[in-house]
Amino acid sequence: MNILGLVVFAIVFGVALRKLGEEGEILIKFFNSFNEATMVLVSWIMWYAPFGIMFLVASKIVEMEDVTKLFTSLGKYIACCIVGHVIHGFLVLPAIYVIFTRKNPYTFLWGIFTALATAFGTSSSSATLPLMMKCVEENNGVSKQISRFILPIGATVNMDGAALFQCVAAVFIAQLNNVSLNFVQIITILVTATASSVGAAGIPAGGVLTLAIILEAVSLPTNDISLILAVDWLVDRTCTVLNVEGDAFGAGLLQHYTDRMSQKEEGTELNEVKSDGGQSAAAPEHSPLIEKRDPYSSGDKGSSM
Repeated sequence: MNILGLVVFAIVFGVALRKLGEEGEILIKFFNSFNEATMVLVSWIMWYAPFGIMFLVASKIVEMEDVTKLFTSLGKYIACCIVGHVIHGFLVLPAIYVIFTRKNPYTFLWGIFTALATAFGTSSSSATLPLMMKCVEENNGVSKQISRFILPIGATVNMDGAALFQCVAAVFIAQLNNVSLNFVQIITILVTATASSVGAAGIPAGGVLTLAIILEAVSLPTNDISLILAVDWLVDRTCTVLNVEGDAFGAGLLQHYTDRMSQKEEGTELNEVKSDGGQSAAAPEHSPLIEKRDPYSSGDKGSSM
């Protein structure tokens, strides 16, 4: 099944529906309702997921010849995900913020610490959204217009933590099945993970649901997702922290750009006011009324003498 082609078609089809205007709104509402119903079904399934995962993992352990190797591989997978998230969250994202704003990114991070802790505890970008809005507005000086526009979009679209975890999970499953990935398959994993993470739901284990798309794209077995689900309760927390952190930095970058543009406009208006004031002050010296009055005034003085 050509999953990557299906994702590209879905994106193009969505753009075409938006171009139709009112005629396409009916189909858009249908797909939105279908998506909401699917999310409700997923939330019901998640309540019973621990029991199903327990039996799936148990069957996988029974099939393995070397159980120690399995747990060692899972430990390496967890460590790789967490280390990658730490590097991206504490080095890459702050570096991008410094390059564009020339401000201390860790001061910005401290302002959203409460929201990050909530994201780690809930594993849900959507549940953290109200607190994140409050933190960036009150602690980091982001306006309400920007935070309430950027953060809800980011909670749905910006899933960089999920994209990182999905790439690592795909490589882990490939190594577990002794499958050697070539260059084209690696690029396919990167592109598919980026595209699928955009549509991932901001709920616990939302990234695992789209992991099957990536595995199908590179012809890897999807039944090994049960191993990922067994340890996803920990990895998904760091994913959520990284997701909401990226949203907050995006809002901060937009606020900095808006402030800089407003300062330029104020400076331009001030220069225009100064130039207008200088011209009006110099105008009376060259007034034709003064030039006409000078000869008469001198003639009057001569006659009086």
